[in-house]
Amino acid sequence: MNVLILGGSGFVGRAICTKLAERGDRITVLSRKRDHARALLPLPTLTVLEGDASDPATLARVLPGHDAVVFLIGILNERRRGDFDRIHAEWPKRVLEQMRAAGIRRYLHMSALGAASDAPSAYLRSKAAGEAHVRQSGLDWTIFAPSVIFGAGDGFLNRFAGLTALLPPFVPMLLPGADAEFQPVWVDDVARAFIAALNAKEAIGQRYELVGPKRYRLRELVDYVMQLQEDRHPIIGLPGPVTSALASILQFVPTQPLTPDNVASMRVPSVSEAPFPAFAGKPARLEDVAPEYLGPASLFDRARPFRERARR
Repeated sequence: MNVLILGGSGFVGRAICTKLAERGDRITVLSRKRDHARALLPLPTLTVLEGDASDPATLARVLPGHDAVVFLIGILNERRRGDFDRIHAEWPKRVLEQMRAAGIRRYLHMSALGAASDAPSAYLRSKAAGEAHVRQSGLDWTIFAPSVIFGAGDGFLNRFAGLTALLPPFVPMLLPGADAEFQPVWVDDVARAFIAALNAKEAIGQRYELVGPKRYRLRELVDYVMQLQEDRHPIIGLPGPVTSALASILQFVPTQPLTPDNVASMRVPSVSEAPFPAFAGKPARLEDVAPEYLGPASLFDRARPFRERARR
């Protein structure tokens, strides 16, 4: 199968590309800058093309010859007002239009758990708008809506591991949104679901909520990360008004660690009763995966190349 992946250089995209290459599929990743996808270049069946995935002319040039398109492009924060709608709704609409023109029918779409037209955050509303365009496309579509995604190199658990490492001994961690609910899902399980759906006829016209087997409050996840790091600190959950006030300030920090829209998104529990797609197997437990990249064993493994070099 020849698969075009938009957003292939991201966290989930890298996992999907790796698994597709393992089974011998031909993969094209369209990236605004080739260097952004440099980690994918060693994959033997993968080609990186430089181009703008939002440009209809570029899409018209790249799409022919592919059997399926996977749309993974997304942002958590806006740099400019309207970025959520542009990227999560308008861009998929352009892709779907160009797919129809090219005669390509199979389309897989990354959305988000909690996406709804009446959601409290612009992020979740824009994801719902993107889903609406997919449903109206007339193509053979499948939508995936995951909870927060974890795995080696993630931007979620690793962020709290980094914050924990910066705290002096006995200093508490002040945690915004401490009672927000999540049902984390492993990136490899998400990738497996996408890939299995490519050949699963029962997945056409379906929306799947991807979650792991267990629910957590944010404070529980942060406490677990501290356990793995063997660096425990008291956790003090910040009240809602304090969290909102903090977000109104932090949104102007270049890295935007917390914005008012993030806070609004956390008001929607990122959990689901839906079973994992039967064609994709069973999802892994967080506790079976996270120690491999956050615990002491991960530090040992990262030092292995240096130990081997020292033996020579």
